[in-house]
Amino acid sequence: MVDSPEQDRVESGDYSDREDADRDGFGPSTVQDDVILELKNLRTYFQTSYGTVKAVDGVSYHVKRGETLGVVGESGSGKSVTALSIMRLIPSPPGYIVGGEVILDGQNVLDLSDNEMAKIRGSKVGMILQDPMTALNPVFNIENQVGEAIRIHQNLKGQSLVDKIIHSLRQVRIPAAESRMKDFPHQLSGGMRQRVVGAISISCAPIVLIADEPTTALDVTIQAGYLRLLKEIQAETGVGIIFITHDFGIVAKMCDRVAVMYAGRIVETGDVRQIFNEPSHPYSEALLASVPKLEERTQRLYSIEGQPPPLFDLPPGCPFAPRCEYAQDVCRDVYPVRSEIDENHTASCWKLLDFDISKADPEELAAAQSVSVTAVAEEQLQEAEAVAD
Repeated sequence: MVDSPEQDRVESGDYSDREDADRDGFGPSTVQDDVILELKNLRTYFQTSYGTVKAVDGVSYHVKRGETLGVVGESGSGKSVTALSIMRLIPSPPGYIVGGEVILDGQNVLDLSDNEMAKIRGSKVGMILQDPMTALNPVFNIENQVGEAIRIHQNLKGQSLVDKIIHSLRQVRIPAAESRMKDFPHQLSGGMRQRVVGAISISCAPIVLIADEPTTALDVTIQAGYLRLLKEIQAETGVGIIFITHDFGIVAKMCDRVAVMYAGRIVETGDVRQIFNEPSHPYSEALLASVPKLEERTQRLYSIEGQPPPLFDLPPGCPFAPRCEYAQDVCRDVYPVRSEIDENHTASCWKLLDFDISKADPEELAAAQSVSVTAVAEEQLQEAEAVAD
């Protein structure tokens, strides 16, 4: 295993020199001021025989042009379902987007018809999936698969289409693109396959790119090259990236801001330096404590006690309360309001309000507990429940 400078930085817990971290590998920040994607109180539920699974339960965050937002959390916290909700790719039934807004470039995509959304998907928002071998079709060559989105969204044919395919492959630094595009997925290495998936995602110049754990199947050296490639593409195009991962080394290296998810909700958001140096939610604190530190000698590594709650049977209060060392009665009974710690740094925890419910704004408190489900979505969930039964 090859240790990166950023992994050493994570293990030592030192993020006071974030600007130096930017300079030592993937370049300076490319963040601009205009917001290109905003989620407002997004809720996506699945109806199963066990009950209603609240996979995404009131998620709100935004992405600016040229910004990389890292989304972290344990498996099952709702990271990928949030991404699929943005793309409108939730299988229905059993899943339904029951509330909220997804504002992409000033337009709520949840109001669009399926045909209208098909024109947005790929052209304005692209997605890189976890496993390139399952994302790519083994019976079609690379030229066919990269060219599909270009044909649909840009209506190119003949030599113009071929030139665009070659350009897309060169954008992701695939050598000898003219001959490689005739290859099939099984003829490429894992790193090359992941680059092809990236080429498909950026071929129509989207303004938002969702990367769902794109480096999971790559070794450390290939991973570093792929991450550097994404940052280079971002610098060239200004694309906003949502980077879903479990790896805090990648978060520190790639991301400008971080959103921590737990049990279908965002529990803390902030700049990378804020989250790493001063985590304000006990779950964020526990996740960072789980990263081994080179300077500490210990017989047993830290782990978070217990398991995340089942999403079809969430407690009325904070879902992390059963695993939290600070939890008090109010934590178990009432979901906390969002508190502002610093500029661009918020967290939802009663500890920040000294466990005093009277310090919470009544309207914000009520909104934190409410579950807004439209009449249409209620009817859909009832139909899905009948099918599940």
